[in-house]
This record gives sequence, structure tokens and C-alpha cells, in this order.
Amino acid sequence: MQFEKSTLQFLIDLQQNNNRDWFTEHKPKFVSIKNEVKKLFSEMQVNLEMHDEIEKMKIYRIYRDVRFSKDKTPYNPRLAVSFSRLGKQLRGGYFLQIKPGGTMIGGGFWQPEKEDLLRIRKEIELDATEFREVLSDKIYQKYFGGEFHGDELKSAPRGFDKEHPDVDLLRKKGFIAVRNFTDKQVLSSDFLQEVDNTFKAMRPFFNLFSDVLTTNLNGESLI
Repeated sequence: MQFEKSTLQFLIDLQQNNNRDWFTEHKPKFVSIKNEVKKLFSEMQVNLEMHDEIEKMKIYRIYRDVRFSKDKTPYNPRLAVSFSRLGKQLRGGYFLQIKPGGTMIGGGFWQPEKEDLLRIRKEIELDATEFREVLSDKIYQKYFGGEFHGDELKSAPRGFDKEHPDVDLLRKKGFIAVRNFTDKQVLSSDFLQEVDNTFKAMRPFFNLFSDVLTTNLNGESLI
């Protein structure tokens, strides 16, 4: 199974004709694409569950909520899915977006809860060695470029030293591993395997953050 060129073309056409009249006329095509893509996403979950424990899969709707957005176009010309890891023990989540010219995988902690973010920052403040080891790992660098993506503060968060040697990590408001794909890669026969390889490459990152978020600063379990 693999993604078809016609799927990307539909998304290109939708981007150029982002209105209800066009979508209504072409909805049968969208329904067919959605059903096929759901099978591909389900296969990704099967692959993931061979090396991780997944609590749920969420397929994102193509309809946009425009109530609070300046952009009033009714559709999001992408196909997207996320996979949540199991409960309190295994933290982090996987995300895939299929979009012409903008396909990407993201994983980690996009907007951590206030308590979780403080716990991560306290761990970094105490000793960031393991965080640096994740970032310097050759496999992590191969897939994600050796950095954590995500929003960040302009300076150290309140209560933390602005001169701390790891202030670049303390400033982070989220911790995300990101990998981008070309359309050619998306349409290749080995794309699903490459998606799974990318998910696997996140595991040292997830393992570290799971350990931090399930213990206190003394390393004692909180669950």
C-alpha cells in the first residue's frame, strides 16, 4: 500500500479551490481518498504497535474551525493523523501531515501542561546531560537535524538563571522532533516503512521525557 499521486493532486486542487461549491462537487472523490488514506494510517498504527504501545489514533478532519481565525477558507488542504502513546507511563505522541510541498512528521511535546513543562525545565536546570545526548545522537541527528523544535521564550523563564549554560533548552515552551518529506518521497513505495523508521528514531527522546515526567527530581516514581 502507498499514497497515490491523485491524492496529492486532489489536495493541490482543493488548495486552489478552497470553497464549499467546489468541495461539494468533488466530495465523492474526497470520500474515496479518505477511505484509502484511513487504511494507510491504520497500517502505520499496526507497524507502530510492533515497537511501541499506542493508546489511540486520531484522524484529523479536513473541515476547518474558522470561528476564531482570520483565514475563513472552509477546508484544510491536508490529511493528518496522530498516535497517542499509552497513558501516564509512556509520554509523547506521533503526528503525520500529508500535504503537497509540506508533508512532515512531528513528535514529542508540542504544548506541555504547565506542571509538565516546569518538571522538564527543573530537570534541565539540574543536569541537561541526557538531553544533550539525545540531541547529539547520530540517529536523532540523521532524522531530525539534532534539535528540538517548538515555540520558545526570548529569555530564561521566570525563576531560572538567564546565565544558565543550558538556557537555550530552558527557553523552550515545547519539545518537538520534526522531519520534512518531499512529494516524491511520499509517493514512493517505501514511504510507510520510512515513516515507521522515523517514529522509531524518536524513541530515545520519548524514553528520556517519559522517565523525567514520571519521576521527581530525586528519581522517585510518581506513578
